[in-house]
Amino acid sequence: MMVAEIRGRLEKLADQETAEILRRFFKTGPGEYGEGDMFRGIRVPVLRKLCREFSRASVDDAVELLASGWHEDRLLALLLLVERSRQADEALRTLIYTHYCSHTDRINNWDLVDLSCPRIVGCHLQERDRSPLYRFALSESLWERRIAIVSTFHFIRADDFDDTLAIAEKLMEDTEDLIHKATGWMLREVGKRNEEVLEGFLSEYYSDMPRTMLRYAIEKLPEPRRQAWLKGRV
Repeated sequence: MMVAEIRGRLEKLADQETAEILRRFFKTGPGEYGEGDMFRGIRVPVLRKLCREFSRASVDDAVELLASGWHEDRLLALLLLVERSRQADEALRTLIYTHYCSHTDRINNWDLVDLSCPRIVGCHLQERDRSPLYRFALSESLWERRIAIVSTFHFIRADDFDDTLAIAEKLMEDTEDLIHKATGWMLREVGKRNEEVLEGFLSEYYSDMPRTMLRYAIEKLPEPRRQAWLKGRV
């Protein structure tokens, strides 16, 4: 078990000035989406270096680290799981996916979701029943809803857009800005690969889309088309 060694390294790398910046950036104040989260003050490139350093850590090590109250510990745990999943056989990838879905309460900020779910959840479900994503899309948890849409990034890279569009439609009335941004981001990724598919979706749902979702979705369209969508002239 390497968890004690990993925690020792994280403790030595802590920086209070950086921690204060990160607490503000990730909205940890009362009533904010990251309320109460604790930061050591370690930036992502350093955590990626640690991930390489501790590449021998087991899945059990990562799951134990995921239980930490420190944000960076949880992010490192997820980075370790992502790397293990790249090298894993089918059985181990399934185990990692199962652990991930059982610990979504620990995957509780947008960076934790975005850096992990396409590879762990999307990859696992590529050739499987994707109904778990639809259950997440209906969850009361903001982060499970974000997992639902961002996991489809893995499908988009294979020019497989159906689930992205279907989940985006389910999230159209979501009240959370972080969901509007994530959904718009995934729609934008669809459009980068197939503008016709994106604009077909926009034609049907334009009037129902939150403005933030629309702006994110059309960001990479040719400027005349982007302006036309913004001004409702399409």
